[in-house]
Amino acid sequence: MPCKPSSPCRSPRCPNLSTNGGYCDAHQSLVRQAQRQADKDRGNSTERGYNYRWQVESKLFLNEHPLCEICQKKTPPRVTAATLVDHIIPHKGDQGLFWDKSNWQGSCDKCHNIKTASEDGGFGNKPAEGRGSQSLQLFNARPSAQFRVKNHRIPKMGKLYASSL
Repeated sequence: MPCKPSSPCRSPRCPNLSTNGGYCDAHQSLVRQAQRQADKDRGNSTERGYNYRWQVESKLFLNEHPLCEICQKKTPPRVTAATLVDHIIPHKGDQGLFWDKSNWQGSCDKCHNIKTASEDGGFGNKPAEGRGSQSLQLFNARPSAQFRVKNHRIPKMGKLYASSL
């Protein structure tokens, strides 16, 4: 069986060829080391706020909102069980926004992964401009959005949204 042809190393200006489809042997260890450091800097789930209190609150929320809200907004609407609680506008460590239940929605794994990748720049996508700009548009389109959230600032945009309370 023929082998896959080698491709150029993805590291800039590296003349070596990659046999694994990514980086050459010289750069593979550097990439792994950078990934480990990024994971270490990110902190574990408890350090990011997803502690026991979150586990309890998110389970209660899913009991009250058992369907994926993103699937229900699609055309045609789909009925999919929500498996996790998603922050509509990414909290980025802001504890006020993290615990604001009007910023929560039930989501299935598939919808959550697609939304997170589009906002955070996963799967080769560029990160969305502003803090949750795509989520903000969807959130403001919800009928009850203007009555739920109070004066949250979006740092990059510097504007207030849903400030009618």
